[in-house]
Amino acid sequence: MNLNQLEAPEHTQSPSLEMLLRKLRATEAQQDDKFANILDVVGEFGTFQQRLVALTFIPNILLAFFMFADIFMFTAQKPYCNTSWILAVDPNLSEAQQLNLTLPREPNGSFQTCLMYLPVAWDLESIIQFGLNYTESCQDGWIYPETKKRSLVNEFDLVCGKDRDTEGVQTMFTAGLLIGSLIFGFVSDKLGRYATILISLLGLAIFGFGAAFVNSFHQYLFFRFAVSQALVCYAISSVCLATEWLMGQHRAHAIILEHCFFSVGILFLTGLAYSLPHWRLLFLVGGAPVFPLISYIWIMPESPRWLLMKGKLQEAKQVLCFAASVNKKIIPLSLLDKLQPPGKKVTKASVLDFYNNKHLRKVTLVMGCVWFTVGYSYFTLSLKLKNLGMDLHFTQVIPGIMELPARLCCIFLLEQMGRKWSLIATLFQGSLMCLLVLILPSELKSMIIVMAVLGEFSLAASVSVFFIYTVELLPTVLRATGLGLVSLAWAGGAISSLAVSHQKLTLLPICLCCISAALALFLCSLLPETQDQALPDNLEPWFLQTRNMAEDPFAEDVVSGDGTAEVMKNTILSSTMLKSDLDILSSAPWQNASLHGRGKETDPRND
Repeated sequence: MNLNQLEAPEHTQSPSLEMLLRKLRATEAQQDDKFANILDVVGEFGTFQQRLVALTFIPNILLAFFMFADIFMFTAQKPYCNTSWILAVDPNLSEAQQLNLTLPREPNGSFQTCLMYLPVAWDLESIIQFGLNYTESCQDGWIYPETKKRSLVNEFDLVCGKDRDTEGVQTMFTAGLLIGSLIFGFVSDKLGRYATILISLLGLAIFGFGAAFVNSFHQYLFFRFAVSQALVCYAISSVCLATEWLMGQHRAHAIILEHCFFSVGILFLTGLAYSLPHWRLLFLVGGAPVFPLISYIWIMPESPRWLLMKGKLQEAKQVLCFAASVNKKIIPLSLLDKLQPPGKKVTKASVLDFYNNKHLRKVTLVMGCVWFTVGYSYFTLSLKLKNLGMDLHFTQVIPGIMELPARLCCIFLLEQMGRKWSLIATLFQGSLMCLLVLILPSELKSMIIVMAVLGEFSLAASVSVFFIYTVELLPTVLRATGLGLVSLAWAGGAISSLAVSHQKLTLLPICLCCISAALALFLCSLLPETQDQALPDNLEPWFLQTRNMAEDPFAEDVVSGDGTAEVMKNTILSSTMLKSDLDILSSAPWQNASLHGRGKETDPRND
């Protein structure tokens, strides 16, 4: 009797038996995963792995900080033309008198913001007596008498026609995400996780912290373009590194914890933006934690899976031995000697494989569709909250607080429903909330706010499940490249949301939301489940459930904890056989009684 036969009578399995079956499947999958065997000896989640996960905390806070910093850079300002020329006539004029004499007024009595009276060579008495009549656009810049905080708007005078330049910031940032996803996913698979993480941290230090020192708005645009590439570079490489060092539930928990600190970064940014009066101070204080990350040059490990796939056998052994020493474990020499790099045909991979390989093509298209839907829905909800005129800090704090429990709920979902159905459930709820927000009339402001917050709650959970599911579907040799390719779709969803929001057709956002969600949910249901499955390393048919154990160089050295796997299997077999016998006996009691009665009548010994 094999494992598939054990799964057939689902209606007869008790919860304890199902748990044993799940553990058995995880054990067999671990034996299929060649590298999991040696990682099991190193320690599944020892001190070394705990330190590795802890190293991601500060960078993820900085990721959120630099990603959403633009929200607080363009706070609403009320400008007035700089008319300091009249101070040459009378330097004792107050600011109110200066504005009253030199600025035209709107029909409602307020000062116009983009026009001023043409300067004249008159004395003050003549100006007061006859007044000024000819207007022109502002010539000497603007002043902001009602503004308490310094932002990019009043730093570079992004008003009166120049305010359209602020839309270019979002465009440049999204373009950086697109280019970074395309380039640095490929670079991570070529240079390794360690090198690309250091490149991304260097980018955060130069273009993130360095944004505080820009001298023009165009320089700021360039720095935001560059830092967005560093952000996506780190996001891809760090998830790949955690995936390739950890196993099973520890892998999922580590990625979820990373994303929790991303949510903490949103709260960190909001708190600083509320308390600091200058945008340059915001970048200086918020970006300062990037400098202790220089120490990652010496403490960040490389992925042993990636090293082995690249044929760097000795380096892989050294990293594994170091990890074992930190965990106070010893790797048997016989196990290390059996560790051999795969052949060139196995590890040879390129971007073209995402088109030529049926499985990779399927994963890329499906996850790209899912990522597009998440990006479109998230930006649609954010824009809807912004259009409601809510306080800027409130729109960041509430979703940031809600994202923490949303991501932690993923732990329960993944254990109960697996990767695929957890993603389908969270994506469905998030898309449904987005649809309701678009349909509800603007008069129901409170209801829209609740729906939007619930939608962001669900989408935050779907992002964490998405990363876990995608990295487990992709092989090590192309894992970062695949993540980069599907991340292009997220930027596409964001751009689509921004473009559709400016259209007058109210049905267009609703139709796009419905179509993208329905397509993503349908396609996602076609993917295989990856929970308790071996992590693929190369372009072999890793998604097949059976493998030839004779080809496994680790098969001889797998030590299953004093026969734990065999004991588990025997327990399941015994439980199943016993339960089957009991069901047979209990299902036909009348037959037993009838046979027993007839036996008494026909037994010759009764005579």
